[in-house]
Amino acid sequence: MLSLLTRLGLRFDDIVEERRFVDQYVRGNIGWTQVAMLLGALTYAGYTFWDWFLYPEIVSTTLAIRGGIAVFVLLPLTALLAVPAMKAWAETIFLVYCVIPGCVLPTVYLVLPSGFTYAAPGMIMVILFVSTMLPLRIGPLAVFCLTTWIALCIAESVAPGLPAGLRFINHSLVLNAYALSLYAVAAREYRARQQFRTAEALKQEKERSEASLRDLHATQSHLVQAEKLASLGQLVAGVAHEVSTPLGLALTTSTAMEADLRALRGTLSGVAVRRSDLTKGIGRIEEGLRITFENLHRASEMVHSFKQVAIHQADEQRHTFELGGWLAELISKLGPLLSRQGLIVDIACPQGIVLNSYPGALAQVISNLAFNAAAHAYPDGRGGPFTVTVTQPDQALVRIACADQGVGVAEELQARVFDPFITTGREKGNIGLGLHVVFNIVVSSLSGRIALESKPGCGTRVFVEIPVAS
Repeated sequence: MLSLLTRLGLRFDDIVEERRFVDQYVRGNIGWTQVAMLLGALTYAGYTFWDWFLYPEIVSTTLAIRGGIAVFVLLPLTALLAVPAMKAWAETIFLVYCVIPGCVLPTVYLVLPSGFTYAAPGMIMVILFVSTMLPLRIGPLAVFCLTTWIALCIAESVAPGLPAGLRFINHSLVLNAYALSLYAVAAREYRARQQFRTAEALKQEKERSEASLRDLHATQSHLVQAEKLASLGQLVAGVAHEVSTPLGLALTTSTAMEADLRALRGTLSGVAVRRSDLTKGIGRIEEGLRITFENLHRASEMVHSFKQVAIHQADEQRHTFELGGWLAELISKLGPLLSRQGLIVDIACPQGIVLNSYPGALAQVISNLAFNAAAHAYPDGRGGPFTVTVTQPDQALVRIACADQGVGVAEELQARVFDPFITTGREKGNIGLGLHVVFNIVVSSLSGRIALESKPGCGTRVFVEIPVAS
């Protein structure tokens, strides 16, 4: 029987899945089912009014039967479902709630003067209520149909003078009602199982998608954070390249001075020392000291400048600063790196524009746009002009336009240029997060807006609008 139900789609192979479905199908709306059970109890007892209207002489007997079943069986079973521990037995309670009044109902016809003349409509009303108002599955409903039909047969067998034709009509109508109710409940349960399966599949797919999305967001966050720090790494590489020249000269000069000192020591250890040899040796050492000092001083200034730029980019504190002087200082510190990449930077900023904002975030925006122009606007490595123009459309807003005269951005990429992982230099190791980081900084940290205008072959302009007071 279980295998047949499984083949018909009225049972799941997985026991855990079957239990979850039963819990949802049978116990999912206990409150509304209790309302239906109250309505059924009132209706079952209320048919006594018909008995009183047709046969007042036997109304006390029918009221005792109908009312007794309602008061002592139906209402207690309805109240029993309010106990949390009894909800696990909900389907059994539903079955008892249906079977007892269904089996008792034929006894009412034994005491009515009309006998079983109206037995079929009464039984059909009970079947209709059970199949439509209660969440019974096909198995319990079949038990209800079998037991109530047996009770009807027993009651008819003891009824005196029951016409044979009436028995045939009653059984035909009742069995037809059973068949229709079994089909309706089976179809309802089948659809509910299909919906349950679909909902479970969607839930699992949603959980997998959410897990994948969380992993993607985590990966993207790590990549964005890495890209934010990439400018600092680029500064470190620039420091290593720029500082290596003066340090190399200082090292070479100190080595030469060491040789001069050994030569001078050899001269002094001799018998005769000429004044010209002493003068020449001291002069070479003085020149070496001068060259060493100049190169070490130059290296120290470079390190200090790069350190200040790094501090600015890592600074998340809010400050008040004059934009023109701050831009000039930033570009002067970035000058060695930008010039090494061939960028010729020009700044046009009116004096007196004071911002209360985040200079570290703004420094990262300007430097990222400059390095992005060096890498993509001038891909041949020869470099070109990079212009930073500042205007103030109103007292509360500042617009910074960063422009180059490079190859421009393809039209199909312009709408997505600030999206993550969009790049034209993937073969060079770029991952396409530079402008995405700039977008996030401008929108999130600086509370501003950013836009791009470009024509292929005619350069690119990036407009950054930020409030005077972020």
